[in-house]
Amino acid sequence: MEKKQITSSLWKRNLRKFFNNKLAVLGLAIMLVILFCCIAAPLITDYLPNAINLKELTQAPQSGHLFGTDKQGRDVFSRVLYGGRTSILIGVISSLMGSFIGVALGAIAGYFGGIIDAILVRISEIFSTFPQLILILVLVSIIGPGVFSLIVIFGVTGWMTTFRMIRTEFITLREETYVQVARAFGMSKRTIMFREILPNAFSPVIAATTINVAGFILSEAGLSFIGLGVPSGTPTWGNILNAAKGVDVITNFWWLWLIPGIVLSLFILGVNFVGDGLRDVLDPKQL
Repeated sequence: MEKKQITSSLWKRNLRKFFNNKLAVLGLAIMLVILFCCIAAPLITDYLPNAINLKELTQAPQSGHLFGTDKQGRDVFSRVLYGGRTSILIGVISSLMGSFIGVALGAIAGYFGGIIDAILVRISEIFSTFPQLILILVLVSIIGPGVFSLIVIFGVTGWMTTFRMIRTEFITLREETYVQVARAFGMSKRTIMFREILPNAFSPVIAATTINVAGFILSEAGLSFIGLGVPSGTPTWGNILNAAKGVDVITNFWWLWLIPGIVLSLFILGVNFVGDGLRDVLDPKQL
């Protein structure tokens, strides 16, 4: 009972600290509004993202088309909402996959040490030697573009930061008294690693995972913008911006690049604000 009361008190303190951070609350509000609009896209707009209407080409924002239409008469508002679904999905799943790989390898390296730790550290150093964007471009050229391909590539290339954090925490915590007691009681190494140590080392990973979502969404947008991300038939924020590149579009049809760019920027900003707020709350090193 006392343990539950302590846990409840800690959660209340953390929530109060998070909601006292005005930027974190603002970021959470922005993120939730955009996320809700993307999820509820079929209820918000009657237009399909790929529906072509040759009678309404490149119309400026108006009551019928809130964000205007593109060169093929497609509703930009609909494309932004449906495109956000794919972009956010890629960012979230890729970040979770990278964190899962990083946590698993970091726990193994930090707990066992020795030759296992040395091998895993060298592998992470090899991955870190190459700029992530260059590594992603190489893997995209090998595997090919697509939603699933990007998720796998981002996950495989995005685990090093989490690995280093978890490894460092495990090296410190494996010598704590409660770990020695767990060993004395004959608990298995897997139980000690993932039930005893990991909960005490996981807080910084939550903040890092949140911030990685923003990074992967930007990476998807960048790759799709240059034609190496998701195929153009699938709307994403990057594909919308890719379709809007060109001097004539930038000069004459501002709504095709400005509005999607603002939505993308706001979501990334919101995620970063939330990530910073979570880091301040969960990381014991932060005052």
